Amino acid sequence: MTSLVRVGQTATATQFGTDPILIILLKVVGIFAIMVVMTLMTIWAERRVVGRMQMRIGPNRVGPFGLLQSLMDGIKLALKEEIIPKTAHLAVYCIAPVISATTAFLTFAVIPLGPTVSMFGHQTPLQLTDFPVSVLYVLAIASVGIYGIVLAGWASGSTYPLLGGLRSSAQMISYEIAMGLSFVAVFLYASSMSTSVIVESQQHIWYGVLLLPSFAIYTIAMVGETNRAPFDLPEAEGELVGGFHTEYSSLKFALFFLAEYVNMVTVSAMATTLFLGGWRAPWPISAWSGANEGWWPMLWFFGKIFAFLFVFIWLRGTLPRMRYDQFMKFGWKVLIPVSIVWIIIVASARELRNANMLDTRALLFIASAVLFIGVVISYYMEIRAKKQQAVIDDEQREREARGFDPFEGGFPVPPLPGQSAQPSRLAALKVAQTQAPVAEVEGQ
Repeated sequence: MTSLVRVGQTATATQFGTDPILIILLKVVGIFAIMVVMTLMTIWAERRVVGRMQMRIGPNRVGPFGLLQSLMDGIKLALKEEIIPKTAHLAVYCIAPVISATTAFLTFAVIPLGPTVSMFGHQTPLQLTDFPVSVLYVLAIASVGIYGIVLAGWASGSTYPLLGGLRSSAQMISYEIAMGLSFVAVFLYASSMSTSVIVESQQHIWYGVLLLPSFAIYTIAMVGETNRAPFDLPEAEGELVGGFHTEYSSLKFALFFLAEYVNMVTVSAMATTLFLGGWRAPWPISAWSGANEGWWPMLWFFGKIFAFLFVFIWLRGTLPRMRYDQFMKFGWKVLIPVSIVWIIIVASARELRNANMLDTRALLFIASAVLFIGVVISYYMEIRAKKQQAVIDDEQREREARGFDPFEGGFPVPPLPGQSAQPSRLAALKVAQTQAPVAEVEGQ
């Protein structure tokens, strides 16, 4: 059965499943090749960009401009000697990196790379497949990917990987909730969970502009979901060495490394699809009549992805790692409540507008009022935090004025350089208690 859709038109659900086997295999191999090449390019770009930020050169020896350095590193990892701990559960130890790498590639199956094009005389969409709940499929596959990290930490038979796996599972599950909630507003506006329909619904305005809070929540959650700096707590070398992959080497370590960078590309592609119009050309390129036809949309799509990847690299080169309790508190007490409130606002506004009880002016008024209330609450919280900090500073100054008390915490602590130990009442009481029996004996 041949599709009769015009070339350049957005794909519809009826077009999928009608392609010849050769076209389907070509799409599968093409997506796999694109992901591998983008991984190699991202690693090279990260080393070059961070090197420039730190006034270094970066890789520049292997290939022109060092472009083949990532490929050589991958070959070196594959040829390295593999060391497996004696206490490892061998079957799970080997399966864990395969789960992480496989799920990272599977997610890209529902991402639309462009409109309908002619491929070997057959009209087909630049997308492997699509169905009414494609976004839920992405969330489901991402959830399965967590198992790879958790099982890797458990199967290694070592303390640090186990702690890294537990920390990673808590982190990824927590930020997956915020990520899923950020999609709800998109579903309400697009009236669909299909990725191709969501791209089509952004023909006039991108959801990144219309649903800016959802876009901001997703961009934060996707950094935490991919365990990237400043949220790379599962791999914190300060307390967990390498985290869940501490005991991995050779090709298995390379699979975890590959999964991390493929996940970066995948979440960037999801952000592009849901909030930045997908493969549609940005303004002013969109003024060109042929910008969204043929193979050109792939250029705009991957350009947006590389912009997100640059932000990933920029964050790694500039921000310090957060403390784990601060990171979890931010996810549960800030991102998730804000997402829920925003969903209520969007759902109410959509319902009132559909019932013709609310026009654009009223929507702007309500949005301004909500923004004003948010600013007032933020200002109040800031004043409250400053007062609490002032109290802490006063206590610190008072403590410094009293001098260093070695018995203040209940047990003796030697003074730091520059501090002088001052006798305290607790110290005098302890001295009196030790001297009292001696005085009694002398009196007798």
